[in-house]
Amino acid sequence: MKRLKTIITLLFIIITAFGLLGCKKEESEIKKIKDLDFTVVEDADLPGELKEIIDEKKEKPFRLHYSNNDSLYIVVGYGKQNSGGYSIAVEELFLADNAIYFDTNLIGPSQDDLVTQGVTYPYIVVKLEYIDKKIVFE
Repeated sequence: MKRLKTIITLLFIIITAFGLLGCKKEESEIKKIKDLDFTVVEDADLPGELKEIIDEKKEKPFRLHYSNNDSLYIVVGYGKQNSGGYSIAVEELFLADNAIYFDTNLIGPSQDDLVTQGVTYPYIVVKLEYIDKKIVFE
């Protein structure tokens, strides 16, 4: 009986060791093909349907994409803010083998800025040539 317990313990240790070795993290590096040209779109130039979608979602942070004809619109919203003075920087927008990668950053007002008092809903809409790839928000 003692020998059986020893064998079972050894088997457990071996199986665990192989399991841990098999769980090695696979580091897949994103290979950028090219940076994408884009235009930041003002509210007045948004397609009506897209503007409605943004208005429905703007209370909370959101990410979405929208396409019509030959254009792709990518939108990132940062939800409700208690003042004005926010801006959004596009850090990266590039094409990779598997997707379009989009990264933005919300920049808040400095303490010295005179800002609109009241609630705002900062978001950015970029327009680019239509590409049939999934979009990864970073």
